[in-house]
Amino acid sequence: MAALSSLSKFKNTGLLLIRIGLGIMFVMHGYPKLLGGPDRWEGVGSAMGNIGITFLPMFWGLLAALAETVGGVCFLLGLFFRPVAIALAFTMLIAALSHLGRGDGLMGASHAIEIGVVFLGLAFVGPGKYSVDKR
Repeated sequence: MAALSSLSKFKNTGLLLIRIGLGIMFVMHGYPKLLGGPDRWEGVGSAMGNIGITFLPMFWGLLAALAETVGGVCFLLGLFFRPVAIALAFTMLIAALSHLGRGDGLMGASHAIEIGVVFLGLAFVGPGKYSVDKR
C-alpha cells in the first residue's frame, strides 16, 4: 500500500518503540528472579541441564536473572545493544528448551522461541539512531 510506505522513514522510531517495550518487559520478568535469591537462581539455572550443563545451577540462574534485568535496561537504552541482544536470545533458547524438556510442547515454548528470534534479528539490525550506542 502506497499510504503505508511513507512509514519507512520512521524506522528508527520503530526500533525505539521495540527497544522500550521489550526492555521494560524483560526488566519486569528478570527483576523478580534477581530478588528471588539463591533458591530461585538454582531453579532457573537448572534449565542449563537441557544442554548438558549440570554444574553450578545457582550461578547460571543468577546470570539469567541478570541477563533479563540488566540486559533489559541496556536493551531499552540501546547500550551494548548487540551483545545484549545475543545474550537475551541465548537466554530465550534455554527457556524454550526448558519448556520443551518439561513436556510443554511447542505451544509452551513458543513465546521464548518467538522473542528469541526477535532478539537475534535485532542483533543484525542494530538499535537505531535513538540509542546510547549511536551517540
